[in-house]
Order: sequence, then structure tokens, then C-alpha cells
Amino acid sequence: MKKSTRQAVFRKLDSLYERMASVYADTSARIGLSCENCEENCCTSYFQHHTYVEWLYLWQGLNKLTEEKRNEYVRRAEDYVRGARAMLANGVRPKIMCPLNDDGLCGAYKHRLMICRMHGVVNTLLQPNGKQHAFPGCFKCQALTENMENVPVLDRTPLYRDLVGLEMALLGNKIKTMPKVDLTLAEMILMGPPDLNKK
Repeated sequence: MKKSTRQAVFRKLDSLYERMASVYADTSARIGLSCENCEENCCTSYFQHHTYVEWLYLWQGLNKLTEEKRNEYVRRAEDYVRGARAMLANGVRPKIMCPLNDDGLCGAYKHRLMICRMHGVVNTLLQPNGKQHAFPGCFKCQALTENMENVPVLDRTPLYRDLVGLEMALLGNKIKTMPKVDLTLAEMILMGPPDLNKK
């Protein structure tokens, strides 16, 4: 893949992330939701991510860090994956701090993934098969909206659609043959940047 193509996709991803930030800020403000003084950190939520474009973009951010800092995150990712697999084997949904969390701050904030940006508010997603998914938001959001009339809802659908478009632009015809991505952020760190040159 040409470097110019990759950089063009990343510029569009930056723009998409800005749109996410805007609609999230608007929805959370109308709900009255803030992460400030929250007793629970959503960075302990167990998320799996599904696109090569975000995986590659995450690594663009990690490669801008010092080798020492990057190695620290890799060590934390090893601990995370080991702990998560043990919990899953026991039928427990993992609740482990993200390896990129530094005292409450994301060590790759500009390059964090879509789910990290959208978690919290009430939102919906319409799948291509017509199935509608609804998410009630984090526990704090649920408490705020419990007795609220006309709860503000963020529709993720157009944002996901545009993310899929960027995935297609990045992979081209390989999108039909590349393995599906279904990885935690920690696994993405441990595996290194994805190899998009495989035939």
C-alpha cells in the first residue's frame, strides 16, 4: 500500500474522530454527563475492536513514543492479556485497567479507538441487516437518564458507516481475504502493527 494512501486515510480518520468528539460532547452535555469525579473508570471495561484502520492508527501513535514508554505498555499488555484470558476461562467478564492508562490519562489519547471515544452516553447502532442495537450508557449515564423524558440518544450508525468506508479504502480488495479483527487493545499492542502486505 502506498504511504500516501495510508496518510490520506489517516487524515480522514482524524476528521471522523473530530466528528465523534463533537456529537459525543453534544449528547453528554444534554444528558448532564461528565467523567469528572466518577468513582468507576470505563478504562477497565472489556472492549474488543474490529478494524485494521484503527489498529494501524493506534500503532502510529505508539511509534511516536519513546522506546522505553512503548515497552512499558507492551509489558502491561502482556499482564492484561494473561489476566483477561484467565478470567474468561472462569466465565468472568474481565474488568482490568487498560494498559495505556497512566494515572487516569490515556497514553495514546490522540490515537485512542472509536469505542474508547463513544462509550458512556446512550447510543444506538443500526446494522446492515436491519437489526437495531441499543446501549443504555455507563452506570452514571443510566442514573442520570432514569427519570428523564426524551433522553438524548447518539446514533452511532453514520459514524460506523464512515469508519467501514475508511477500512475499505485502506484494505482495498484485501478486505475480502484478510482475517476478521476481533481483538482487545492489549492484544493489538502485543501483536504489533498489522501486516497489510500479506497476499
